[in-house]
Amino acid sequence: MKSRSSICANKDLRPRLVARALELEALKYGEFTLSSGKKSNYYFDGRKLSLDPEGAYLIGRCLLPLVLKAGVQAVGGPTIGADPIVAALAVTSYIEGTPVAAFVVRSKVKEYGTRKLIEGNIVKGSRVAMVDDTCSTGGNLLKAIEAVEAEGCNVVQVLVVMDRNQGGSEILKLRGFKFTSLMEVDSEGSLRVWGDE
Repeated sequence: MKSRSSICANKDLRPRLVARALELEALKYGEFTLSSGKKSNYYFDGRKLSLDPEGAYLIGRCLLPLVLKAGVQAVGGPTIGADPIVAALAVTSYIEGTPVAAFVVRSKVKEYGTRKLIEGNIVKGSRVAMVDDTCSTGGNLLKAIEAVEAEGCNVVQVLVVMDRNQGGSEILKLRGFKFTSLMEVDSEGSLRVWGDE
């Protein structure tokens, strides 16, 4: 019998993740403006999936083997898209007996309290995986990566639930980051499981 982690590594849960995204109507069609400012005829609401109990479970189970394979000590990403993913990964890693620290990167330094840009548990010199719900142009991820690198950490992997194929993943790869998504979508909004080749 396969362990839960090996099931994810064999991609058996990814089709279920796609099915759950469709069940939750996380993919919508119409006219939308993305955070990058680009127009789109579809919208993927990653939080509908990552804040769903089964969706969070599937995301955590599917991403954890990739995180462990990369040998990272912490996972984090830009708030707010990464927040539930980071939490799902932290809980899943603890349950599996392979705890990985978690953090989120604010869009700007908070102006009260400790005035932090990065919240959570990150240690200088750590190998880090960055996560997010979607990647369009890659701007939010790149900004978060810069903040983490400024703290003296080494970003060794970028993981997203959905690659929108709008140039961001290519930019991240060109900058030397290993990039993996659980799903991708084409220009018409058709979903497919992508894989971690």
